[in-house]
Amino acid sequence: MLWAAAANNPENVTDNIEETLSVFEKWQQGIWNWLTDMATWEMLFVKCIKIVLIILVTRIVIRIVHRMINHAIVKQEKSRINGNPRRLVTVGKLLKNMTSLAMNFIMILVVLSEFNVNLAPLLAGAGVVGLAIGFGAQSLVKDVMTGFFIILEDHFAVGDVIQVGSFQGTVEMIGLRSTRIHSWTGEVHVIPNGSITEVTNYSLNNSIAVVDVSIAYEENVDKAIQVMNQTLEGLPERNENVVKTPQVLGVQTLGPSEVTIRVIAECRPFTQSGVVREINAEMKRALEQEGIEIPYPRLVTYQRTEQGGSY
Repeated sequence: MLWAAAANNPENVTDNIEETLSVFEKWQQGIWNWLTDMATWEMLFVKCIKIVLIILVTRIVIRIVHRMINHAIVKQEKSRINGNPRRLVTVGKLLKNMTSLAMNFIMILVVLSEFNVNLAPLLAGAGVVGLAIGFGAQSLVKDVMTGFFIILEDHFAVGDVIQVGSFQGTVEMIGLRSTRIHSWTGEVHVIPNGSITEVTNYSLNNSIAVVDVSIAYEENVDKAIQVMNQTLEGLPERNENVVKTPQVLGVQTLGPSEVTIRVIAECRPFTQSGVVREINAEMKRALEQEGIEIPYPRLVTYQRTEQGGSY
């Protein structure tokens, strides 16, 4: 109907065309004025310089913080008895990633503020989203926070032998979400960090191997102790896991058919099982060589002969 009315009235068509051309010319003139305005270009140039400086300063700060993190962790790692370089890599990567994330987030906010962007709605929206994620992923947040403190406080490191609940083995991986341990029988256990409440670490300090050696009541206890001491004197040279010469403590118990003598040996972390086996073997060879009897269960059979030669 409008086009029909315009077609019936040529003057209206001309007015509409002139009005459209006028709006286009004004829009074109506005763009041209903006492009030729030196103040606008100066403002953009200054803002670009500021943004470049902000990015450069952020990168410099990140590098400085990364070097400080490396220095602090290396210094702390030297105080560990059984130091593991992979722990340094794990902690370093974690702290560096957190530093980079925080610094880049601050950099983005500063850059947006240079373009007069109102940051209040963005921060409020981020807070609401973070709150929703927190309610929906409480277990994930718990696992991540626990993993962070496990790594930061050095509860255990990759290569340590630990026990978590009923699981025991060597730590293969420590992540923010979970920890993986490999048991000596071959099983691999993946444990969420949030469920790790109590940990027994066998690798922080030296272990003690305890060996009980039994001899018969008929044998001389003092002679047996002397033989054991002589045999154990060179054990640290024969076994690198033994830290110092084992001690023969003396008679531990008086059993039904044996006298038990206790031996202890300080050894490297979680090597006591192998040390116990070696001490047992050497004690058996030494005592047998000296003719000292090691008691063992015996079965004595009595036969009764009846009259007439029959049994």
